[in-house]
Amino acid sequence: MSPRQRFAHHRNTQKSLAPLLECGLAGLAGIVAGLVLARRSHPTAYDPNRHTELAQLDGTPSRRYYTGVNAQRAVAIGDLRAMSHRCLPRFALEYVEGGAQDEASMFRERRAYADWRFVPRTLVDVSGRTLESDILGRPAAMPLVVAPTGLNGIIRAHGDSMLARAAFEAGVPFVQSTMSNDSMEQVAKAAPGGRHWWQLYVFGGDEVWQELLRRADQTGCEALVLTTNTQIFGDREWQRRNQVGNKRLSTSAAVESMSHPRWLMQNLLTHGTPTFPNIIDFLPKDQRSFFAASRWVRAHQPTSLSWDTVAKIRQYWKKPFILKGILCPEDVRRAVDSGVDAIVLSSHGGRQLDWTISPLDLVPTAREIARDRIAIYLAGGIRRGTDMLKALALGADAVWVGRAVLYGLGAAGAAGASRALEILKSEASDAMGLLGVNRISELNPRLLTNVRSSAMLTLP
Repeated sequence: MSPRQRFAHHRNTQKSLAPLLECGLAGLAGIVAGLVLARRSHPTAYDPNRHTELAQLDGTPSRRYYTGVNAQRAVAIGDLRAMSHRCLPRFALEYVEGGAQDEASMFRERRAYADWRFVPRTLVDVSGRTLESDILGRPAAMPLVVAPTGLNGIIRAHGDSMLARAAFEAGVPFVQSTMSNDSMEQVAKAAPGGRHWWQLYVFGGDEVWQELLRRADQTGCEALVLTTNTQIFGDREWQRRNQVGNKRLSTSAAVESMSHPRWLMQNLLTHGTPTFPNIIDFLPKDQRSFFAASRWVRAHQPTSLSWDTVAKIRQYWKKPFILKGILCPEDVRRAVDSGVDAIVLSSHGGRQLDWTISPLDLVPTAREIARDRIAIYLAGGIRRGTDMLKALALGADAVWVGRAVLYGLGAAGAAGASRALEILKSEASDAMGLLGVNRISELNPRLLTNVRSSAMLTLP
């Protein structure tokens, strides 16, 4: 080969390598950017509850939650939360974790449980303890309901069906949201024989909710849950910062999502963008995409929702009827007189009005007002089996769990959701034994004292 030919060959080789080098450098830059953004979006360490600092000396032994992929290795809801933080992109985490404005309601929702301390009995035979209870006249494995949560498709494709199946296997009811990403028929098929309840957001005209209720009845839904405190959408600032208006994700949120290949493969790349199959026929054809549909429904929820609406729905729906979103004693009284079967004390996870009381704060008063005329449920802040027992001891008939099972769903799909329910049940059973009770009916306020109250313990 002549010198001229060698020079030409060298030039051609450089030209052919240039695009490959450019692609390689672009890919390397993308990986670096993804790692940086992932580091910014995730905690660098998952520190345990501050109370465990007493077990450490100058930070040793070091403690971290489990962040692997095996749900069975999660020993607490905190582990499932840490696992989901490792798996999910920032915008999905903000949707699950965030509250309204200063997030004071959300903070109080959790802080309220810390105000109550157990007064355990000892030398009690607790070999026969059970969590079995009654929910709406039917037996349940424990006094727990899987709460309605919307947009679960951004956590895991077909997440609603996974949650329904986990609830069925755990022997508890599952409440499907109007804004779920699986149809009610899909959910019923995923958990045949399960206790399937339907949650209703009122939007559009009466014909919309009437058709949804007709379908829910035909599908076999056991109960209806009307959410009462979302007619004006809560100001969830941190969630909004990940979006450009209400139309799409911000560029930084979209790019950060690219650093989660497993989430992308399990969801968007395999199943596409989630939709809202239960309500899509009620939406204008140009408003059926993910963000547009959410925005349209919020814009068409009537602020005229009232007790008259409750009366109309009660007349139409003949099965058990539950009101969710009660936080005022007067509303408890109105609910008792309205003919509903139960109420759920709820601040919507601290995602609506900020600076409200915690649902747990209202339980004793609500129980005193309602007595045994309707069931009293509590939603919000349940992260431990002991949280469940505190709510029941104060007068709740059952607790509703949202974020705890979503952590499991984000961590490991159906297996993670099931693990979350297993953990809560196991913790509650062990705590009952240590508390000195065998049955849910034995839980009462005498087993608790409020550390923020100046009152002394009540003598028997």
